[in-house]
Amino acid sequence: MTTSPRWLNSEEQRAWLAYIDFSTLLADHLNRQLRRDAGVTHSDYSLLARLSAAPDRTLTMSELAERLKVTRSRLTHAVTRLQQAGYVSRRDAPGNRRNQLAVLTAQGQTLLDRAAPGHVEAVRRVVFDVLTPEQVRHFAEIGETINSALQFADTTENDHEPLPWRRR
Repeated sequence: MTTSPRWLNSEEQRAWLAYIDFSTLLADHLNRQLRRDAGVTHSDYSLLARLSAAPDRTLTMSELAERLKVTRSRLTHAVTRLQQAGYVSRRDAPGNRRNQLAVLTAQGQTLLDRAAPGHVEAVRRVVFDVLTPEQVRHFAEIGETINSALQFADTTENDHEPLPWRRR
């Protein structure tokens, strides 16, 4: 039995199109700002920032892939590129040679220290400065709610196929 699609009403469509537009524009804006000011992409900055926030500036490649929500293949390419630039090092995990560790180098931390002020200002200027405190709270709640729904949907609706960043 085929059911008809549950089409978006006009307000839902307005919200959805606004999200598509702002997410595309925001990603482009932040990528251009980081390339101009620090010579890195937004995805590379995010990878370096995740390592910077980790204990000992170190994560397993699996943990890093999960936190960034990227495939392990894509992460391997990014880490290799950042390793060649001197921002990240890679080594075998103690006690488990199959697991590799990604480590933020001192040079990578220096890059982050230089890039972070401009990046935070760019985010503040185009996101938080244009929202009221109540809108910021709603924005956080909306993001957390959708993230939870996506995590649940991906564990129940995808024929038990793991999320791409969880595949072995």
